Amino acid sequence: QVQLVESGGGLVQAGGSLRLSCAASGGTFNSYGMGWFRQAPGKEREFVGAINWSGSHTNYADSVKGRFTISRDNAKNTVYLQMNSLKPEDTAVYYCAKSQWAGALAEGYIYWGQGTQVTVSS
Repeated sequence: QVQLVESGGGLVQAGGSLRLSCAASGGTFNSYGMGWFRQAPGKEREFVGAINWSGSHTNYADSVKGRFTISRDNAKNTVYLQMNSLKPEDTAVYYCAKSQWAGALAEGYIYWGQGTQVTVSS
């Protein structure tokens, strides 16, 4: 059974940084793309970014491009989301997800973590 556990969320001031981690267990980690999504109160879940199976390719939503960076360590079965220059509108629950495909895609995710709260104060 695949399990994804996010950590690293918290409260940060605007302009600050946070790094989220997502530890995966069960199944094969290093053959599949991983993604990050977020959901703000009253809004639908949205794609943040993704990384392919090897870490050689990433894909970001326009809203976070240039501020967020996704990386992975296949030896540790962990994917990271480095968030810099945070804005109040980045406040949301952040979820990591495991794709059914190897690429850095915005769709095709079949396993989800429980989420971690990120709150950015102005």
